[in-house]
Parts: sequence; C-alpha cells; structure tokens
Amino acid sequence: IRGNVGGYMPAGVDAAKLFLPTRSHIIAEIGPSPNSIKTYDADGIGAETKLPLYLLVDKRTASAAEIFAAALQDNQRAMVVGTSNTFGKGRIQNVQPLNGSGVAVTRARYVTPKGRDLHGVGIVPNREPVGGCEMKDDARVCLKDIVDMY
Repeated sequence: IRGNVGGYMPAGVDAAKLFLPTRSHIIAEIGPSPNSIKTYDADGIGAETKLPLYLLVDKRTASAAEIFAAALQDNQRAMVVGTSNTFGKGRIQNVQPLNGSGVAVTRARYVTPKGRDLHGVGIVPNREPVGGCEMKDDARVCLKDIVDMY
C-alpha cells in the first residue's frame, strides 16, 4: 500500500474485514460530542486469517490505507514494513461548497484498536527493510531478509 493515499474511510474498514477474525476491532470514529463514538468490527465473513501478511507503507500511505494498516498491525495480523511513518491522516472530513470552491470540514477523528490517534503522526512500521525500499522497488526487494520468499 505504498503510495496509496487512501480514500473513504469505509473502504479501509471493508478491506480490513477481509483479513481479520470475527469481532476484531478495526477502528473507532469519535465525533464532536462525548457520546458520539461509532466502532467498526470485523464480521469474519470470508476472512483469510491464516496467511502471513506483510504491508509495505511509506510517507504517502494515508487515510483509508492507514485504517487498513493500523487495524491489521494492532490486531497483530500483519507486519507493517517501511522506511518512514505513514502520512498521519486521522480525521474524517467532508468537503462543503463555498462560493465556487470548497472547504474541508472535520466531522470526526478516528483511533486505532489500541487507541492510537494517528493524526499528524502516522503508523510506525514494525520493521524497516534491509537496504531500504524505494517506490520503484519490487516488493521482493523490500521484503528480502524479512520474509522467506521461497
């Protein structure tokens, strides 16, 4: 998910559901009022829970991609590998039209299953690739010495 700038929050939740067992916590959306907390959990339907997972991230990994990575990392379902923290977009925003342009209005923030607020911080990788990892590098190069590929 290197270079994946994410997208809508539900996409990250839906992707995480594919790899987490039933009732695994994915993310909590915290709104402006103290009682406005919505949690998202895995339903386990069709989930692949045995295959080892390694997620390559970089400083451009953001938004829904971060939700996906954080859910798998916090549930110890995947090892996050990268040379830097992810982007750190921990807010849910709506764009409202304003005189021919727009303004982003923050409607909520989200926290990971372990209670981390990623905004401005990002996800810290579990491991750094041996010898580095550039966007142009094949995943096999980045994961060399981390995963036994053959």
